[in-house]
Amino acid sequence: MTIRCIHTLLFFFIIVVQYASCQLPSSQLTAMNNLHELLQNNTNWDASSNPCSWTGVSCTPDGSSITKLSLSSILINDASWSNLVCTIETLESLDLSDNRLTEIPPSLLSSSCGDLKVLNLSNNRLAGSLPAFRGGLQVLDLSHNLFVAVSIDSEFDGLKMLKSLNISHNNFTGPVPVNLSESMVLQELQLSMNSFNGIIPDKITDFQNLSVLDLSYNRLRGSIPSGIGNLSGLKQLLLNANDLTGEIPQSISLITTLKRFSANQNHFTGAIPQGITRYLSNFDLSYNNLSGSIPSDLLSPPNLQTVDLTSNNLEGFIPVNVSKSLFRLRLGSNRLTGVLPSWNDVPSLAYFEANNNSLTGMIPQELRLYKNLSLLDLSHNNLIGSVPPGLGDLKKLQVVQLDHNNLSGEIPNEISGLQILIKLNMGWNLLSGSIPPSFSRLQNLTNLNLQANNLSGEIPDSFGTMDSMLELQLGKNNLGGVIRSLPTKLQISLNLSSNNFQGPIPESLSRLQALEVLDLSNNRFTGGIPNFLTSIRSLTQIVLSNNLLTGLVPQFNPSVNVSYDGNTNLSNTTSNPTAGWKSKKMESVGIVAATTAAVVTLVILVVVAVVVSRKIHRVDDEETHHSSQLEVIKSSLLTLNVIHRTNLDFTKAMECVGHASSIVLKTRFSTYYKAVMPSGMSYFVKKVNWSGQMFQLGSHDLIERELEIVGRLRNSCVMIPLAYALTIDSVYLFYEFAEKGTLFDALHGSLGNCLDWTNRYSIALGVANGLAFLHGHPSGSIILLDLSSKSVMLKSLNEPQIGDVDLSKVIDPSKSTGNLSDVAGSIGYVPPEYAYAMRVTKAGNVYSFGVILLELLTGKTAVSEGSELAKWVSTKSKEKYKLEQILDYNIGRTSPAVRDQMLAILKVALACVNVSPEARPDMRNVLRMLLNARN
Repeated sequence: MTIRCIHTLLFFFIIVVQYASCQLPSSQLTAMNNLHELLQNNTNWDASSNPCSWTGVSCTPDGSSITKLSLSSILINDASWSNLVCTIETLESLDLSDNRLTEIPPSLLSSSCGDLKVLNLSNNRLAGSLPAFRGGLQVLDLSHNLFVAVSIDSEFDGLKMLKSLNISHNNFTGPVPVNLSESMVLQELQLSMNSFNGIIPDKITDFQNLSVLDLSYNRLRGSIPSGIGNLSGLKQLLLNANDLTGEIPQSISLITTLKRFSANQNHFTGAIPQGITRYLSNFDLSYNNLSGSIPSDLLSPPNLQTVDLTSNNLEGFIPVNVSKSLFRLRLGSNRLTGVLPSWNDVPSLAYFEANNNSLTGMIPQELRLYKNLSLLDLSHNNLIGSVPPGLGDLKKLQVVQLDHNNLSGEIPNEISGLQILIKLNMGWNLLSGSIPPSFSRLQNLTNLNLQANNLSGEIPDSFGTMDSMLELQLGKNNLGGVIRSLPTKLQISLNLSSNNFQGPIPESLSRLQALEVLDLSNNRFTGGIPNFLTSIRSLTQIVLSNNLLTGLVPQFNPSVNVSYDGNTNLSNTTSNPTAGWKSKKMESVGIVAATTAAVVTLVILVVVAVVVSRKIHRVDDEETHHSSQLEVIKSSLLTLNVIHRTNLDFTKAMECVGHASSIVLKTRFSTYYKAVMPSGMSYFVKKVNWSGQMFQLGSHDLIERELEIVGRLRNSCVMIPLAYALTIDSVYLFYEFAEKGTLFDALHGSLGNCLDWTNRYSIALGVANGLAFLHGHPSGSIILLDLSSKSVMLKSLNEPQIGDVDLSKVIDPSKSTGNLSDVAGSIGYVPPEYAYAMRVTKAGNVYSFGVILLELLTGKTAVSEGSELAKWVSTKSKEKYKLEQILDYNIGRTSPAVRDQMLAILKVALACVNVSPEARPDMRNVLRMLLNARN
């Protein structure tokens, strides 16, 4: 018994000793408890538990000491915590990213924190010049801040063990820093998205341990150092978007570890070296001036996944040998000749672009073997023969562009089997026969372009069921017959010009209430111009020229560009300034006759209006009745502003919902009502539209929490909800009323002439400021589902506010029915990559902002004359002498200083609408570039 007791006591003694040895030292426990007390409103730490179990805290395996501490994204804006952290003598890694720090705490630079090996200060608000660093840091991340330095000299010399340095996305200028440490152990050097200039110094090749070298998006010139091949451990070499010249060094092909080489958007010349892709996975030399042929071995290395040679001067044939691993191949806008290779074994190929070349021959039948193909672009070549029926076997195809070739024969029915096809362009060929009625099975198709062929027959009646269709181009064919049904959701354009359509303008057009461009010219339409065309508010252009129309031209909105010349029996008594031709002086008899006709027409319109009004009132009554029975599950004020809390009347505001007369704006996802409170103050009430089952109705608690977060946002350039009300099937949000309406109205409506360059520049800065704030929000980036000039409100002509910010909190794009516009926002603002990657991104928001910039610069709408503004400007900008022709003449002629500033901002806009998402700057850099354009 005694021996057993001794053994038991000994066992417990060992356990106690082990337990005691696994506890944190008292100094670290004290430090962590004090830190918890200091940051308790920012963390979810439990003071009663072991700090090693706290979120963001890592300890040694035995729990005896703290080694890593992450204080990321907890809204830290001062240095009160830093001394406590530095008392944790075993701390090796400290993550302070995504906070609001404006300076580096001095204690982190002192010897008291000398054991730190990893320090992450990215995504803060650090500004000014760099301090001098010293100690044993091995990894230092200062990216995405606001540092400014004319030249980096000795600031990093004290870091003898530095292995990774990231200072990308700042405001650094001067030469590339190479005096980084004497030990030369550096492995990663990331300097992208700054303004470093001069040449790439030869000394960079002395860092023999480099595995990552990122110098992209700077202002570097000169050539790539010939000794670059000496970096035998290099894995990534990124030189994108500089002003580099010369030839690509052959020595790059000798780096056996190199996996990614990207040097797009430079001015490289000469031929592509043989063997350069031997060890690569990703290769990008697009948008340069390379010449010669594509090396025969370029596409064949077994590990090669992506190749982009877009927009060079390459000639000759496409190589016949290709890697089985190849995923993306882009060869567009070169001078390639010969036939398309008949590759038999490319199972991974998903994106293939060979557009804008001089390729000949037929589309190979082997194309049907590329089962993973998602995008196929062979447009603008000299291809002949028929469209292969085997295309219908490629069930993953989303984009097919075969336009501007010499393809002939009938359109194969098999294409209707491509159930996820989004865009199909076969225009400008020699296709014949009729449009397959089976195309109506393409329920995800948004853009169909069959113009400039020899198609005959009628438009299939089944097209009326294609609810995803946004653009339909059928001009310049031999189509005719009766138009009985059309896709009702058309938005971009309906082009039926230069065909054989006869009879009255079809009534089915009245249902296209979102259409922007309508072209019915060069047909044989008869009768009058129907008044229902004037009620399609979305229209920006109507082309009715060269028909057999008669009667009077109805009064269109002044913002609509109407063309109707070539109709000899058509009369215009309204002196419509947008008609495109000047009215001739009419004789008094003609005036009397026209006046009489107008009076008669007016009487008829009044009668019709009364009938319609009754119907509308009936609808309104039903909606009002529905509104009066809305069951508000929860309503809450978000604002702390006493004025709004006093004036907002939920009952009065909700009475406005359902009344058509209260609607002031409809955006892609929302309807805005104007609500006047008993006090006389006006507010917006926004109803979130239930579209495509994307509304997150599963949890009202979740929506409330998300709206509480949005309600705490603070930025004068962002519309912040003041309150909300939840019903069974919708969300209603309350905002301050914007007196000047939307930016779209101000630019393209009656206020257009009131927006001088000072106003436009202020608006650009304000929207950029708001978007940079949202993208860089410490609690997580807020990405807009729909950014357009219609979602930017104006409190004054100098004070823009971004609207619909809260949609990302109450709409779930993953639940989309597949309609591109449901996910990607307004037409003309949708970035090209959304066509095959239906996912909203920050880069996509940057593209949309670029379109807004172009609207401010040109005065044109995002879709003008059937073409997207971004595409039109990008094409024009390639001819440097035409740059000034892009600008709004009435604004650009004001002064040379204004013109120069507009041209500087045009460069920013073009960077934002770059076709490559990776090539677009982030909003923080966009804002910086806009501010620099002021100087």
